[in-house]
Amino acid sequence: MLNINFVPDDYVQNNESRRTNLICLVLLAVVMVALGGSFMTIKIRQRACLAQERLVNTKLTQIQGAIKQFEELQTKRKAMMKTALTTAELLEPVPRSILLASLTNNLPPGVSLLKLSLVQKEPKPSSHIVGSTSKYQSTQAQKTVEQPQGSQEKLLETNMEIEGIAPSDLQVAAYIERLSSTGGLLNNVALVESKEHKVEDTLFRRFKLTAMLKKNIHLTMDDIERISTKAENTKWSF
Repeated sequence: MLNINFVPDDYVQNNESRRTNLICLVLLAVVMVALGGSFMTIKIRQRACLAQERLVNTKLTQIQGAIKQFEELQTKRKAMMKTALTTAELLEPVPRSILLASLTNNLPPGVSLLKLSLVQKEPKPSSHIVGSTSKYQSTQAQKTVEQPQGSQEKLLETNMEIEGIAPSDLQVAAYIERLSSTGGLLNNVALVESKEHKVEDTLFRRFKLTAMLKKNIHLTMDDIERISTKAENTKWSF
């Protein structure tokens, strides 16, 4: 039996074309939706990254500000410590009246003081290392030379210049020996010069001494009272 198809071929081709076009449109729509979703996902992630970057930059700026503030505080602290140490060293460990009384107490007979000057300054650090030393000794010496500045501020020296007149160089030598004796306030007492000086047809020796106040010296009230009493007696004995 013959199978006769009464549907025209053009109609069948048109249906197949419409079906193919519909499938293509559906696929295109799926691709566009996928592309749109991918684009939105990328934009969301980009915004999230930008927000995180801004947060990191903000925290970094805050940390930099905190570091700068810390450095400023450290600088102020060092300046305050330096000022405090300098002020503490500038405070007289021995009152000048007591120091003058001690110098007067040790005067030999016939010796008189003419001038006394005091100067406080930092000691000169030794900047060289003696040769022919071991590597360990050189390292230790280098560490000693490279002491922090704070420790040098704490070692201010009080240097003195003493001028006076004496009948002879024997009294000058006796005065130097008394000032250098154990229990005194001074060390490094040295004679700078001693020359003839005429006062009313009488020849004297005008001398000049240098000395340094002992470091870390602290006088008690008993010491001050003893020096003051002895100075008062010495004054009346002239």
